[in-house]
Amino acid sequence: MVLQFMPGIGQKISQKLTQHFGSEHLALMALKKGDFKQLTDVEGISEQKAADLIDAAKDANTFLATKEAVRLHKSIMQHIAACANNNVTKENLMKLQPAKELVKSRQDLIKRAMKTELEINGLKKLNKVKTRFKRVVVSSIEIRGLEPYCRIIKPESGETWQDYTVFKEVTWVGDGGPLEPPSGWIVVPETASETEILPEFTLEWFQINEKLLRKIDELTKQDELKSEIAKIQVKGLTSYLDQLKDDEKITQLKNIKDQLWTMAKKLETDMQKEVDEAMSDVNLQLDGSDMLRALQDTSTLQRKLKQQTSTAISKAVENAKTVFNSFLSPSGMHCPDQAFSSTWPTKISRQIMDQMDQDLEQLIHSLLAQKRTKLSKQLAPIKQKCELAWENLIQLDMWLTVGKWARENEATMPQITSSGFDIQNGRHLLIGEKPDPISYGMGESASKEDCQEVTLLTGANSGGKTTLLEMIAHHFILAHMGFPVPAENAKIGHIESLHVLAKAGGTQSAGALEQTLMQLAEVVSSPTAKLILADELEAITEPGAGAKIIAGMLEAANKHEHTCMLLVTHLAKDIMDATELDLRVDGIEAKGLNQNLELIVDRNPRRNYLARSTPELIVKRLVQRASGSSQEVFTSILERF
Repeated sequence: MVLQFMPGIGQKISQKLTQHFGSEHLALMALKKGDFKQLTDVEGISEQKAADLIDAAKDANTFLATKEAVRLHKSIMQHIAACANNNVTKENLMKLQPAKELVKSRQDLIKRAMKTELEINGLKKLNKVKTRFKRVVVSSIEIRGLEPYCRIIKPESGETWQDYTVFKEVTWVGDGGPLEPPSGWIVVPETASETEILPEFTLEWFQINEKLLRKIDELTKQDELKSEIAKIQVKGLTSYLDQLKDDEKITQLKNIKDQLWTMAKKLETDMQKEVDEAMSDVNLQLDGSDMLRALQDTSTLQRKLKQQTSTAISKAVENAKTVFNSFLSPSGMHCPDQAFSSTWPTKISRQIMDQMDQDLEQLIHSLLAQKRTKLSKQLAPIKQKCELAWENLIQLDMWLTVGKWARENEATMPQITSSGFDIQNGRHLLIGEKPDPISYGMGESASKEDCQEVTLLTGANSGGKTTLLEMIAHHFILAHMGFPVPAENAKIGHIESLHVLAKAGGTQSAGALEQTLMQLAEVVSSPTAKLILADELEAITEPGAGAKIIAGMLEAANKHEHTCMLLVTHLAKDIMDATELDLRVDGIEAKGLNQNLELIVDRNPRRNYLARSTPELIVKRLVQRASGSSQEVFTSILERF
């Protein structure tokens, strides 16, 4: 187990724990033992935090037992995640861990995913509601969870609902509300749900996620992976989503409101044009006496003019009213008699048009409020179903991604066995070039001649020993996740933990060596099923002592039936001299240099063969590549072999 990767422990807390206890190993021991008092002595860790960390340690995934195992898990998961079409799928894949209880179900799913080329695009996390709504909630009881989305007011003593009519949209919670709520108001009991109190929230959630949710319906129409597709079905979802759009009545009202002033101005122009045309052929006849009366009293002339124009104006106004009433008919409103003046020049009444605009706004608002309340009640029960369906869809895309990766890399599903491993033509996919297939096995799952559980791996520098360790680790990680492995076929034994010990950077100090040996002793002496892959452990101290230490560790590991240990070493002979164990020793040996001065190596280890290291070949290559005095030095060294 790696301290930093336990739930609730980041880099800072990991450093504090390591510093307080003296080592990561001792900090882990304290967590496992539940040493509450010691944990609370650590700076920055409260009693509650200590309790949480102890609980987390009990449930922590202990499979990836070393930092190198964690690194290898991350690297192979990144390789798989690169096949994903969606970032959210990549993120979720990177969170997956080995889980023995899920291996069988994952294998079944991925086997089916490997047989289909179904791909899903356009997935992302569902959008969260961020809107702060205009609705004001008035409640005597505490309303939790809605504060970010609306204003919540607790009425003061003596206040009634009428004190809140200054707000257009109000939800009154509890007793004392209006018997006939004003337009935009909702009255609900104290037991009402958040959806009933703030219906806009549910509608907003569906509106901002409509495009994503429709993808669920699209996928349910295809015929592949029916049992998994069934998990993302939400009955009636499409019809509910269709209701998010404005119905015909509201759409018509909005169109009328939007076009109200445009229509009024057009009718004003049309009336004036109609009167102009009607009056174009009209002549006003005045005799001499009419002229004298007009000079004496101008009203006489006005009456004459009015008599001649009134008919044309009245007709134009009536025609305009008819057209305007037809325009307003979907709203149920009628054109008021005073909407158009009957005097010349004919004009619209701006005051009346303003009032009509307000009436339309109120009507639209009222209808929308009714629809919101009704639709919100219908949508609320399926919101959680939609969220679950979306999670299942992303999970399905994960398995499809793994299936795609398996097809592209010719991976096969391994057989999970009780112990050991047998990998046929396995490949390390992360070495940056086409990998050489390697067959290798140990323990109960391997062939009879390879069934030893403790093995030394010897041989060429740059021959692929470390690559082999990493390849085996990748296969164990993938198999224990229920994933396919990049091999022709493979048997992978069940283990509780994977210990990958990378090559040390140099001889350790006395204190560091002591900590390392304590950790190794705990690992090799544990009776739990495990795989230990160690790369040149002798580097932690001087060679003579290193061989003796390793011999003791190998003997301890060999006592446990379901422990396999593969150790890369250049001290095989010294280790064999330091132990009475009949150790299996395999070797990867370089045969020479090719014309490009590259090592010629058979990457498949030879069984029961102590391979020589390759410093002679390395020096020979340096002789060819160097020049001048450096070449003379390497030539002198080569002659000593």
